[in-house]
Parts: sequence; structure tokens; C-alpha cells
Amino acid sequence: MLHLDSGREESTSPEPPLVGFVVSKAVGNAVTRNLVKRRLRHLARERLTSLPGCCVLVVRALPPAATASYDELAADFDRALTRLQRSRSEP
Repeated sequence: MLHLDSGREESTSPEPPLVGFVVSKAVGNAVTRNLVKRRLRHLARERLTSLPGCCVLVVRALPPAATASYDELAADFDRALTRLQRSRSEP
């Protein structure tokens, strides 16, 4: 689940987007949560250029993320990011 907020004030110097992660205990034990967080961090890093500057993206891992493969997480991440960007561009 992704949430995008572009409410940060525009400044004179371009700021990169901020990305935060929420991986609760419902996802699994500490080892599983850290694995999910590392995978999501890597996915977000690869897609930073597609995010608008001065925005905040919050990535919330749901329990099925614990058993998803990297490719499944990537597909879900891309689908959610596309939906977010589409909803931002619509009036």
C-alpha cells in the first residue's frame, strides 16, 4: 500500500523525494520484517527518479508481503505507483 503526499513546501533548491516504510509485526517476526523492508527499500531506490521532487512516499507492507517473491513485490509496487501517479494527474 502506497501513500503519496506532495504537500512539502517548494524551496529554491530541489529536494529529492522522501520515502518511508511501515512494516508492522503483522507481517512477521523481526527477520521477516527486515527482509521485506530491505526489498521494498531497494524497489523504491530504483524508482526514485519517477517520483516528483519534494514529495513524501510512504510504503506500508501488508502481511502477504512476507510470502511474496521479489518479482511479485516489484509488480505490486509498480502497479500501486502507477495508480498513484495516475490519480495525481487527474483533475
